[in-house]
Amino acid sequence: MGFYARRIFPFLVDYALRNEEAAACRARLVPQAHGTVLEVGIGSGLNAPLYTAQVNRVVGIDPSPALLGKARGRLGASAAPILLACALAESIPLAGGSIDTVVMTWTLCSLREPRTGLDEIRRVLRSDGQLLFIEHGLAPDAEVARWQRRLDPLWTRISCHLERPVDRLLEEAAFVIEAMQTSYVGGGPRMLNYLYQGRARPALI
Repeated sequence: MGFYARRIFPFLVDYALRNEEAAACRARLVPQAHGTVLEVGIGSGLNAPLYTAQVNRVVGIDPSPALLGKARGRLGASAAPILLACALAESIPLAGGSIDTVVMTWTLCSLREPRTGLDEIRRVLRSDGQLLFIEHGLAPDAEVARWQRRLDPLWTRISCHLERPVDRLLEEAAFVIEAMQTSYVGGGPRMLNYLYQGRARPALI
């Protein structure tokens, strides 16, 4: 792991996702979690204070030891016990059908294999479980989408993917989207802040 991944990237992620608009999105979504929760891409633990007494416990996974180190300092703010594990979404170290709620916030954009990650999420979810998500991705406006696709190869070298169609990826991975809002959120370049926010359940297949 290089200096950028150990020192700079974790700071940038934590700083970027602490803004007022992101915090408001989290505050609406995360309290809907219940039962046994898996947070995929727990990062620096910004969701920890938002878990309620409806949650029995949280397993938080992330591939970055540096971000997990930041998360440990926030665990005390959670109403539920949180266990951290260094792991990839593409290989979740949990038994099938063991999770009631998966929480995924600004995570899908960073997965190397998003379909594999979503297949793993569906595997660990109970048949009546829920996936709560906030993700940025492909915008509906042609000019914005054009810039997302143009800049994606460069942007992934320093951060994440810009042009993933979140709704389509969920449906292709056999999720049924029960509720979803899409909009540009916050200031800054529109190619960075088109959000998909909602709830999905595993399809009965």
